[in-house]
Amino acid sequence: MNYIVVIPARYQSARFPGKPLTVINGKSMLQRTYEQCIKAVDKSLVYVATEDQRIVDHCQFLGIQVLLTSDNCLTGTDRIAEVADLVKADYYINVQGDEPLFNPDDITKMISLLDDYRGEILNGYCAITEEKQYRSVSVPKVVFRPDGRLLYMSRSAIPGNKNLAFVKAWRQVCVYAFPFDALRSFAGAKSKTNLEAEEDIEILRFLELDYEVRMIELSSESIAVDNPEDLTEVLAKLKEDAVKI
Repeated sequence: MNYIVVIPARYQSARFPGKPLTVINGKSMLQRTYEQCIKAVDKSLVYVATEDQRIVDHCQFLGIQVLLTSDNCLTGTDRIAEVADLVKADYYINVQGDEPLFNPDDITKMISLLDDYRGEILNGYCAITEEKQYRSVSVPKVVFRPDGRLLYMSRSAIPGNKNLAFVKAWRQVCVYAFPFDALRSFAGAKSKTNLEAEEDIEILRFLELDYEVRMIELSSESIAVDNPEDLTEVLAKLKEDAVKI
């Protein structure tokens, strides 16, 4: 299957304005994400999609392929759909621009499964091992069928139990594979669907549009930066890795 990797990078984030250009130990968050991507695929297959000229200028300075999309995209996936109008492919591998520490092997694994699940929407997940993540509204939790098809995703603590205790759970890893036709349908909705808007989780729009989403188990290294406070965990991990070296 023919594919490209797209990193949506929105400057005007409601929770964290300017997030992609936030400097983490001398490199922008976007640069760190991009450098992880090109460990998995050739740089000719990687694009940044943004609505802001500051990010365009930053990418051009670093020699990163960048596409300027509209400033009224509802979500990052709507931005990927705009990219699909500009660059044709069978699949669009979406890596969030706020995942500066994700494992490049996760992209490799996702790409390796495109032919096995031809035409399906793929999304990553991993086990939650700490109660803090289970309780955090910054972390989308995942429940799925035994065959891996997504049942629901929530910022609330799911699955739950009568004791309200953390027993076992899984979280989303923000690597996706979108087939062209599914992106067209997603963008055709023109507004957020009910559950998508309530949870602020865009993958739910596919479920509400009657698509199946297949969850793929990936590594647990990724740390999503949803709010400025999340940078503390990223910096701690970078320090830990530096000590190991």
